[in-house]
Amino acid sequence: MAEATGIASLASGLSQARIQSEVQTSVARKALDIQESTAQQLVDALPDASGAAPAGSPVNPGDRVGAFVDTSA
Repeated sequence: MAEATGIASLASGLSQARIQSEVQTSVARKALDIQESTAQQLVDALPDASGAAPAGSPVNPGDRVGAFVDTSA
C-alpha cells in the first residue's frame, strides 16, 4: 500500500513540476513579446538621422561616414 502511495505522490509531483515549467515558459514568452513591442516603438520613434532617406528605406552607412564626428586632428 505504501508503494502505491509513493508512486501516486511521485506522479503528482512530476505533474506539478511540468505545469510549473509550462507556466514559467509562457510568462517568459509574454515578457519577450512585451520587450519586442517596446523596442519596436522606440525604433519607430527615432527621427531619421540622414534627413535624405524616407522612413522605412535602407540607409547606406557610407553616406554618413564622418558626418557626425570631427575627424580633423
